[in-house]
Amino acid sequence: MSGMITQLPRPIQIGALVPLTRPGWVQAGQHLLAGLELAVGEVNDAGGIGGRPLELVVRDTAADPRKATAAVDELARAGVAALAGEYHSVVARAAATRADALGLPYLCSSAVLDTLTPEQRTDWVARLSPPQSRGWRIYADFLLAAGHSRIAVATQPSVYWAAGIGILRDHLARRGGTVLELDTRTLSPTALCDELVDNRATALLLLVGHPEPAVPIVKSVRSDPRLAELLLGAPAGQPEFAEWATLLGDDGTGIPFLRYLPERLSPLGARVEAALRQRLAEAPSFVAYEGYDTIVVLADVLRSHGTDRARIAESWPQIAVEGTRGPIRFSRTPGISVWQWVRPPVQVVDRDPAEPGRFRILHTRPIAL
Repeated sequence: MSGMITQLPRPIQIGALVPLTRPGWVQAGQHLLAGLELAVGEVNDAGGIGGRPLELVVRDTAADPRKATAAVDELARAGVAALAGEYHSVVARAAATRADALGLPYLCSSAVLDTLTPEQRTDWVARLSPPQSRGWRIYADFLLAAGHSRIAVATQPSVYWAAGIGILRDHLARRGGTVLELDTRTLSPTALCDELVDNRATALLLLVGHPEPAVPIVKSVRSDPRLAELLLGAPAGQPEFAEWATLLGDDGTGIPFLRYLPERLSPLGARVEAALRQRLAEAPSFVAYEGYDTIVVLADVLRSHGTDRARIAESWPQIAVEGTRGPIRFSRTPGISVWQWVRPPVQVVDRDPAEPGRFRILHTRPIAL
């Protein structure tokens, strides 16, 4: 009959938590969101989930745990099937804790704190990024292999940085290494350089925010002739993004950091790399792939188990899908409070001083969880 209105299928909504404004790491949030959006678009182009489109409901966390908690409450009330995303570990911890309390499935894309739910182990939360204890031990092994055992760390107050220092100190101490903490709240970049010289440190790790105070510290160290042989490192990945190279130029090269990519992308990864590069107008970071893989996993779960939240949470150990960076499965791991991707790839890389837009792989090791 003419005049009949065709009712469109009701979308399946996924809540997406991303830092899109300061003090959040905005470029990381943009890359994470680009990966999420690309994968959602591809799912919908292929017919959606049983004919129903996927829809992202995006909330900016701005690196604020309170905003994240409020967003989880709002999204739960709005009826999203699951949560996805977040880059900042302390923010993801707040989101995961609240999602666990509400019974809302959450697939964490990019945060690494071992205990995302510090009070208890949870069945509601799974994670794609490797736990901090694994990645940062690999980074410590890289330092030792490169001949560095007197390590200084420039620090700021944070659960994330404190956890990283503990991992480094424990791992290095068993192999004769030491870790010296330098508090950037009380030390200017110039005073920090003096401390490095006085303590004969051979490496300085930047366990601080970006761009402040990381950028001024790098500039001060690079301009100090006494520290010409000092290794600068950034295990949290600050040099991954183009903003780092823009702000620091040649000073930002040769600073090893952790990156969660394989040595070679699969055909799927290569196709997604090209699509992300076009969307972002720059090379995609590993965070963009984490966003894409998050939707790959959730779409598979929704096809197989529907939108019931309890059934989604029950499905984590049954997942077996191909992501951009390898086969994705989840398991329980001692000391980790959430369901964890079994073998996420881990590399130590830096920006090539001869070609700052190119990354050199310095160290890689498969993770045995």
